[in-house]
Amino acid sequence: MAVRPAPNRYLETLAPRLRPGMRALALGDGEGRNGVWLARQGLRVTAVDWSATGMARAAALAAAAGVALETAVADLTAWHWPEAEYDLIAWVFVHLPGPDRRAVAARACRALAPGGLLLLEGFTPAQQGRRSGGPKDPDLLWTREEAEALFAGLAVQECLEGTVRLDEGPRHQGPAEVVRGLWRRAA
Repeated sequence: MAVRPAPNRYLETLAPRLRPGMRALALGDGEGRNGVWLARQGLRVTAVDWSATGMARAAALAAAAGVALETAVADLTAWHWPEAEYDLIAWVFVHLPGPDRRAVAARACRALAPGGLLLLEGFTPAQQGRRSGGPKDPDLLWTREEAEALFAGLAVQECLEGTVRLDEGPRHQGPAEVVRGLWRRAA
């Protein structure tokens, strides 16, 4: 029996807030572990990633799990973002250059439905030199201050920066330096 890929641990903490029928967007969802997990919770999920191979694997994972998953192969800076559509946006380890990160953050804020949640987890500059993953280019890393600034139009539920123990796959295990945050769009 094949082992299902586990979703992001921080995303899993949202389980008590999730309700069947909610609309979710999984950004940079790679092979679909987060999007499929959300679909298994009863959400209507769109997964977006630049990799056609990744999205094909996500669709296969969804089919094997018996859940629906809409996939889109796109660059997040060029994707046609809907307005006020999503009850949840999961931005998990999607590291973009500064200008792209700012553009995608603005679009993500507009894509949240009233009362919608945006969850973020990303590596910080303190991650440099650790073996638990993350980009080597410092421009791709998050800080708490930047996250708070980019999502300032949303109500912060929590925003933490520090050390966590990752278990996100073979090259993403062990102590890691991250920003984790949750924001809500006004109802």
